[in-house]
Amino acid sequence: MTREIAKDHHTDTFAQGRAACAATLRSAVHTMPPTIRHIAGYHFGWWDRDGRPEQHAGGKALRPAFVLAATTLTGGDVADAGNAAAAVELVHNFSLLHDDVMDRDTTRRHRPTAWAVFGVGPAILAGDALASQAFALLTATADGKAAAAAELLDRAVLELVEGQCADLSFEGRRDVTVTECLAMTDRKTGALFGCAAELGGLFGAAGPGELLRLREIGRLVGRAFQHVDDLLGIWGDVHSTGKPVYSDLRRRKKSLPVVFALNSGTAEGAALAALYHREQPLDDAELLTAADLVEAAGGRAWSREQAAELCAGARSMIAELARDPAAGAELDRLAALAADRTW
Repeated sequence: MTREIAKDHHTDTFAQGRAACAATLRSAVHTMPPTIRHIAGYHFGWWDRDGRPEQHAGGKALRPAFVLAATTLTGGDVADAGNAAAAVELVHNFSLLHDDVMDRDTTRRHRPTAWAVFGVGPAILAGDALASQAFALLTATADGKAAAAAELLDRAVLELVEGQCADLSFEGRRDVTVTECLAMTDRKTGALFGCAAELGGLFGAAGPGELLRLREIGRLVGRAFQHVDDLLGIWGDVHSTGKPVYSDLRRRKKSLPVVFALNSGTAEGAALAALYHREQPLDDAELLTAADLVEAAGGRAWSREQAAELCAGARSMIAELARDPAAGAELDRLAALAADRTW
């Protein structure tokens, strides 16, 4: 009975921490200048293009949840990590605003992207503002950990940007290897997940060794998350993803399952390369063919297996690090969720 009460208390505390993080996020956006605030709030789904309030579904907020769960796992109070959690979510959305521009994606979360509504320049500037606010939140922490937290986030942002540069460079290449694609994923996605977990430990009571393990847990989850995200970019249900079907194939994106298929040495991989590298746009029938070729060349199964293995590795490390089962339960649940979305 005592154990169940402790578990319920932990769950309540975590829910309160997430609510506080959401409030901090809104407060940070509301301090921005009006034009940028309007774009950012639209992107987060808080209001429509004209500024009228609406309850539009936003993201799953996995990264800030990782901050709070890692804080709890290492014996800290989630109230102390609210600014760090909100800062991670601001950086993530800075990257989304910029990614949508660079990828020319016109739909996110079932509605037009910010750049499609407000223009390329304003959307980029709104992303810049979110990144700036993230560091402002960290420097506002008053427990002596601001400098260390800002250093962790700065390192993650630089890695994320380097990963995005690599991703962009793949678009014009026909010789992208699986190793290169995995390295890009580790920077573009793994770095911020790793930072989130490490920040949580920083605001908990983690020692240097625990911080390193938390970073690796986050990176493993980030890599698994990207595998699943890339699967969703090809086979995901439009009602779940909020993006058009076969959106990644339409843009000839060098995603993980595609790169695996292109390097598979199979007849299907060669047929995919001939289709993928031609100049003309792919019509709907050809997009279906491309998806079938990725699957036949083993790309779909490989990414599924990789996601499962990476998730299992992260969960094993969480079990080793957890000071008690209840403390590790939430981070374990989040790790499983990141690698088990419907595709």
